Amino acid sequence: MRLLLTLILFLAYALPSIAQEASGPITTDNSAQQDAAIAIRIREILTELEIYEDVTVTVNEGVVTLRGTTTSSLDATLLDPLAARVEGVVAVRNQVTETTDLVRRLDPAMDRFRARVDQAIVFLPLALVAAVIFGLVVIAGFAIARLRQPWERLAPNAFVADIYRQLLRISFVILGIIIALDIMNATALLSTILGAAGIIGLALGFAVRDTVENFIASVMLSFRQPFRPNDTVEINGDVGKVIRLTSRATILLSFDGNHIRIPNAVVFKSRIINYTKNAERRFMFSIMVERDADLQETRNLVAQTVQNLPFVLTEPAAQIWIEALSPTGIELVITGWVDQNETSIVLAKGEAIRQVKLAIQAAGIVIPDATQAIEIKRERIEKPIELRESTLVGEVNATDDAYLERIVDAERGLESTEDLLREESLKE
Repeated sequence: MRLLLTLILFLAYALPSIAQEASGPITTDNSAQQDAAIAIRIREILTELEIYEDVTVTVNEGVVTLRGTTTSSLDATLLDPLAARVEGVVAVRNQVTETTDLVRRLDPAMDRFRARVDQAIVFLPLALVAAVIFGLVVIAGFAIARLRQPWERLAPNAFVADIYRQLLRISFVILGIIIALDIMNATALLSTILGAAGIIGLALGFAVRDTVENFIASVMLSFRQPFRPNDTVEINGDVGKVIRLTSRATILLSFDGNHIRIPNAVVFKSRIINYTKNAERRFMFSIMVERDADLQETRNLVAQTVQNLPFVLTEPAAQIWIEALSPTGIELVITGWVDQNETSIVLAKGEAIRQVKLAIQAAGIVIPDATQAIEIKRERIEKPIELRESTLVGEVNATDDAYLERIVDAERGLESTEDLLREESLKE
């Protein structure tokens, strides 16, 4: 038993020594071989890249040291991740700098230029084919846009027809670009071109916002025309007869004979009163009578007087109502309807006022006067001459309107003027 124990202890001490003798002493030969292998691998990589011919590589204990020069600082920076990918590299010490030799720095640029020239020469036949296809597509689009018949039939006026033509031309240009890029296998550029065009269009839209707004308003007014030539309208406080609607403004002829030019953006957003839409039009005025007057009889008298005027329509009938009670008397409001195509509304109103005044005075109804007068008495008082006012109804024909209509027709007859108003267009 004691002998067995002694044998076991001997083997425990002897086996490590035997193993050490078998494996040999520990040396640095393996580490040096690994460093040499790493250096060779990195040099092979740099040789293949051809831009690091002046870079030297040394490796010690897995630490790679790079020295030399390159033609750009970016190439020197790329050496760090490149060397770090090699197996066994512990760290990279990059001491490569950018060269100051002008000839070496120009060589890569010249190489790139020669490569692009060679690529362009190879690519030129395909580019010529794409250019020819693009030209044919654009020419076809412009030829179709020149046709008059389909666009004038589809559009409400020449202005909108021209817009259709422009849209067709733009569509064919875009189609030609797409086909040409597809032939050159460069359709990826299309998104870049469209993105740049969108940014430029947005910037121009903000820069010419008023012009764009006026253009859109012109298009909308040309589609849904709220008035016709010679219509009497009120736009933004201006009253006149419509001469024409252009691509920029609406032209009115005021009753003073002046031209009123209103931008279409203002017309589109403003409240438009078209007095010519209906032939019947109402005039209105008020008159004061004394407070002691019989109001019912006075109303009947005034209503009969206005209704009996030859230019006042039977339907709708004339109306009179009491508007207010004031210290000076009672205010009556009188209305009547006329056919404005045959009767001047302003002359009809004036003649109705005159006839009502004569009827009230003839009935002995006093029209109160709130003014104060100072009388100077003289020794010799002469009796004033009494002037009798005629009770005959005056002429109230729309002669002035007819004259203005002739002016409008004469101006619309000029061939050099632009006009977007057409009878066959939709009416609001």
